Amino acid sequence: MPEHSRPLIALLTLAVLAAWCVGIFDRGYWTPDEPREADLSWRMSWQADKAVPLLAGEAFCEKPPLTYWIAGASMRAFGVSPWAARLPNLFYALITAAAVFALARRGAGPIAAAAAAAAIATLLLAYQVSIWLATDAPLVAAVAVALLGTYEGFYAERRATRIGGYLLMHAALAVGFLGKSAAAWMVPVLALATLIVWERRWRELARWELYLGLPVQAAVIGLWIWFVYSGTDGPGHLKVFFWDNLVGRFTQVSAPAGLQYTTGHQNSPGKYLLELPLYLWPWTLLAAAALRSAWRRRHEPSEHRRAVRFAVACMLPTLAVLSMAATARNIYLAPALPGAALLIGWWVGVGADAQDRWDRRALQATAGLLLGACAAAAAAAALIGYDAWNELPSRGAYVLGCGLGIAVAAALALSAWARAGRGRLTGACAALLGAYCTLLILPASQLYPQIDRWQNLPSIGIALKRDLNGAPLVLVAPDETTRAWVDMYTRTSVERIDAAPTAAAGLRRVRAAVTANPRRRFLILLGGRTWSPRVRALARRLGLRVPAAPQPAPAWVAAAGLEVVRTYALPYGRRYALLEPAATR
Repeated sequence: MPEHSRPLIALLTLAVLAAWCVGIFDRGYWTPDEPREADLSWRMSWQADKAVPLLAGEAFCEKPPLTYWIAGASMRAFGVSPWAARLPNLFYALITAAAVFALARRGAGPIAAAAAAAAIATLLLAYQVSIWLATDAPLVAAVAVALLGTYEGFYAERRATRIGGYLLMHAALAVGFLGKSAAAWMVPVLALATLIVWERRWRELARWELYLGLPVQAAVIGLWIWFVYSGTDGPGHLKVFFWDNLVGRFTQVSAPAGLQYTTGHQNSPGKYLLELPLYLWPWTLLAAAALRSAWRRRHEPSEHRRAVRFAVACMLPTLAVLSMAATARNIYLAPALPGAALLIGWWVGVGADAQDRWDRRALQATAGLLLGACAAAAAAAALIGYDAWNELPSRGAYVLGCGLGIAVAAALALSAWARAGRGRLTGACAALLGAYCTLLILPASQLYPQIDRWQNLPSIGIALKRDLNGAPLVLVAPDETTRAWVDMYTRTSVERIDAAPTAAAGLRRVRAAVTANPRRRFLILLGGRTWSPRVRALARRLGLRVPAAPQPAPAWVAAAGLEVVRTYALPYGRRYALLEPAATR
């Protein structure tokens, strides 16, 4: 790597770190999923049995406990704040970037390594994974390390290197399994199998070095399974972990209604391919240019195309398998993103010698996409600022942060456009990365606290605890998010009626609960969203349809002999009602 490029790489590395830190540390728990994951981690920080995660005190067997062990330890050390729960995410993101850097350096050189690490840090789906409190961040980190070990072992020229690579692969897969079960195996196993077939290296299957690390995996995974099996309802928990939740993601299985995963996030033919450009944003066109460049260079010596083959082996088989599954979520593809990052890195690494007008156009079009993102950020900043002007802690900081960030990002995008036109590929890529990171740092740091007002479930939990004044609480048809924030911020022991009161069975259960103890209070999730008067007035002036004011309570409330005593509502967010027997007022 040229000496003169090192200061620039150091500056861009700091920009990526700052973008991570803003997303990880500068916001609260956001739905979907983060409140649930926070409660699971908080429970893990003090529960006695560490083998099975607990959601509001009940076994939650969707994922193994690694994420909750680590996040729980962080919360025990630093408190229940969101930044404390997500502190390990910075560690996971660094591991992922370092593993992809090492993989690309071995396959395509130092310039490709820097570009690939930057890509895996900033691809939209990868960035979402890195800043989100969920099991996916440690999963992607483990898979990235496993892919590095796979590459080292498969292409090793010495036995010691092969042993080290495959041992690293197995160790990482064992850790990944504890993060998100057998999903950790999919990308590395499919990649290795694809490479064996592609290169006709059948003897690789007979190498003892490939299997040397299997006892490591068996020991780590088997020990956890033993602790689960030895606990209360161990066989039932293992069935949920490995049958209902794992197999049930790919096809419908015989399971309770709450564990029928095929009923939600349903898949459709081509869904992942259609959404792939969004997952790779803003580097989608660069990935397309890299594929085109790889095709043009397909007749070069085989060793020059190892990185391309490995990248394709990471992505395409995984896309094919996921496309056949019954369920589909964008996050399922995240472990394959190191392949996309490697491909982009390879393209940047060879681009100085092989670029043509299509490569330059891809860069210029990407600059145009980022200019569009600047416009979208300006519109969002203006609208949110208009709506929350009176609640802003510092109006000057808000205007300066958003305005300066958008202006700098736009200037860097224009610089990238000009550099690409002059054929300066690496300089254009650096300017594009700087533009994107600027948007993720300055405007985002001002917008996130305002979005927190829409997601401030802790404020509802604290208010509910005060309003209950010691009365027993019943949650009526709660979702996981409701159970989580009530557990964390209101009380850890509540009753629950899962049946919806709109059905006869559910209504009978609510009536019975009211009759059995008139002191009971009932919490329900209301439909609709609360818009601020300023935004409603703006929508009317612009001729937009204004949603009707949400109803205060559903019709079944009166039929159950209840009435609303308090309503809790977040701006543009969730609404809840606290109910009590009508005779008590």
